[in-house]
Amino acid sequence: MKRIARAFLVLVILLTTIQSSAIGEPNRPKVLRIAYVRILSSDSNTAEKFYTKLAAIKSTPAKNADNSETCVWCEIEQDQLFAHIGDQVVLIRDDSPSPQNRINEIVFEVSDATKMEHYMASKGVPIRSSTPRLRYFDVLDPEGHRIGFVQRPENPQHKKKDSSLWPLIHAGFVVRDRASMDHFYKDILGFKPYWHGGMKDGQTDWVSLQVPDGTGWVEFMLNVPADANKRLLGIMNHVALGVPDIHAAAKQLLTNGVKLTEEPKMGRDGKWQLNLYDPDQTRVELMEFSPVEKPCCSDYTGPHPKP
Repeated sequence: MKRIARAFLVLVILLTTIQSSAIGEPNRPKVLRIAYVRILSSDSNTAEKFYTKLAAIKSTPAKNADNSETCVWCEIEQDQLFAHIGDQVVLIRDDSPSPQNRINEIVFEVSDATKMEHYMASKGVPIRSSTPRLRYFDVLDPEGHRIGFVQRPENPQHKKKDSSLWPLIHAGFVVRDRASMDHFYKDILGFKPYWHGGMKDGQTDWVSLQVPDGTGWVEFMLNVPADANKRLLGIMNHVALGVPDIHAAAKQLLTNGVKLTEEPKMGRDGKWQLNLYDPDQTRVELMEFSPVEKPCCSDYTGPHPKP
């Protein structure tokens, strides 16, 4: 009887421990897509002109808590200014010496910001800042990239018809320690492999990881020299907009007054692409949603984004 009682007691303790662990480990809410990016700008006037010519999107006034409009360029912390370009790009005026990465922040849309904040904290990720009123918080990934999470309103008025004709489909940044970044994005956030490739067959220079509940992705830019100059860093730290037809997009850009420095070309991933560069040399890549050729290096392992 004593053995049975002891075994029963051990079972109760085990079940209680499992239950407590389950309660203490919240489930991860959905990570749906890249909501928007913040890009540092040393010259607000030229930067605004550049970004507003992309698909003829417009600078949009910021919103107060009561949803009233305030301004196009607004003051934020440290005497900086920011401007909303559509609802996918936020320019931040920054006259400090050129940083290593002018992509200041990548913000992901999640199904529940409060639960996501609790989830990240449960994984030991320090919360950098939190604004419950805006259903937003941010953290730093293992290499110091600022990563935000926001819960977007569900009302249909949020999706403006003139916000942008071309959706934001991925953002890329230089990565030095792939193992620690894989742990953060794959093990903690649940990102999934999409494609990887390089300048040469059998070489991996780019690793694409899709959000777990959508088709957008982040792109690890590997093998970048430690002494890379501003031009190379601007190429590597970049954002990409999806277009259904790259040649039609190029024609639209010319109509909008954009001076193209490159022609559309076929990427190693089998997709048509066109590179643009903002006044601070940050690359803005236009990319067709789906490949038209077999990609180099690896097959796709996830669904392609759609218009």
